[in-house]
Amino acid sequence: MLWFYESFFPVVWIVFVLYWQIKAADTKATHRLEPAASRILRVLIFLIAIVLLSIPHIPLPWLYVQLWPPGYWPFWLGAAVTVAGLLFAVWAREHLGTNWSRSVTIKQGHELITTGPYAVVRHPIYTGILTGFLGMAIAISQVRGFIVFVLIFLVFWLKLRMEEEWMRSQFGDTYATYARKTAALVPYLL
Repeated sequence: MLWFYESFFPVVWIVFVLYWQIKAADTKATHRLEPAASRILRVLIFLIAIVLLSIPHIPLPWLYVQLWPPGYWPFWLGAAVTVAGLLFAVWAREHLGTNWSRSVTIKQGHELITTGPYAVVRHPIYTGILTGFLGMAIAISQVRGFIVFVLIFLVFWLKLRMEEEWMRSQFGDTYATYARKTAALVPYLL
């Protein structure tokens, strides 16, 4: 049964990434694309996150400090939070349709989507993925899980800021009104 607990999160994330890659083929043509430097920085930080989560013996013992005792409850709570978060991101990705891009872009014929999960938060894909990382941090119960969560939050926050600026320039007052009514990442908080 240990194999199940060790492979659960890698399998869930691999399935999620495969889905994301398959769906990436069906998008509108790009009209404007963010600079390569910001995309490369995001990739590097995601690689750091993968290393922190997957290597069991980095020579920094404080990364492995247990924040609470590991066990079934943290694992299953974390698993539920992760799956719920990733399903929320999938719902948002499906709802966004061909307007989606892995980078900050303006698509040809770009539409402002404000329904479905976008009626709850302006960046539900980021919310869902962040929730997925939060679930892993809960399950791992170690400092490294929360460091990864913070790193991913910072990456998404920087990306979100650029997207917000581009959406305001593309959609003007319509986007400003939407932004006033809808939180960026966490309903009623952020």
